[in-house]
Amino acid sequence: MTALIQLKNISKHFVTDEVETHAVNQINLSITQGEYLALSGPSGCGKSTLLSLLGLLDSPSEGTYHLTGLDASSLNRNERAKIRNEKVGFVFQSFNLISDLTVAENVMLPLTYQKGLSKQTMMDKVNDVLQQVEMSHRTRHFPSQLSGGQQQRVAVARALVNDPAFILADEPTGNLDSKNAEAVMQLLNSLHQKGSTIVMVTHDPRSAECASRQVEMLDGQIIRDSLITQTAAPISAAI
Repeated sequence: MTALIQLKNISKHFVTDEVETHAVNQINLSITQGEYLALSGPSGCGKSTLLSLLGLLDSPSEGTYHLTGLDASSLNRNERAKIRNEKVGFVFQSFNLISDLTVAENVMLPLTYQKGLSKQTMMDKVNDVLQQVEMSHRTRHFPSQLSGGQQQRVAVARALVNDPAFILADEPTGNLDSKNAEAVMQLLNSLHQKGSTIVMVTHDPRSAECASRQVEMLDGQIIRDSLITQTAAPISAAI
């Protein structure tokens, strides 16, 4: 099966005060369509840097990154932004919703960067993804009127609205209580079962157990890459 994501000998170096830091060092990683991968490891191990590279927020110092067959390693900032908006759906720990926009407007935001979409087409897409995350009844509410778990559901809808090649979830339960955390993980599990490709960065072992593949990093390198024969059972919780 052709890889959706292919990293070959990827490294990222930073130089501060004449000291060179190898944040990511010679990473080789292949992810196929439909995988659910949990990326874990201690603080400073390189997870955040690898996340930035996968999400085209930064470019590698060395190596090649192919995303859906496209060589994304040497793209400039504007090119990365265009591909990022088309192919990557982001879910952040802090939700990153815009406070003075409604739920529907927040979800629609990525679509406004696409040319040629009518207002009706955008609304249809927004309504579809909000229905998927069970937030259709909150379209006119503002983020401040939602619980943390509801805000994260809206963030997931925003990540889905562009039909991305994969979803990049950065500590998606980090700011949630246990009940809402379980509900968000149930939502991600459901998306995976429907075919979504998910790469999740997490410190939470329970969240990692929901993935079908677990990758652990240490000192900028992958030290464990395990396929899980049976994912965790769906968690029965609701927001």
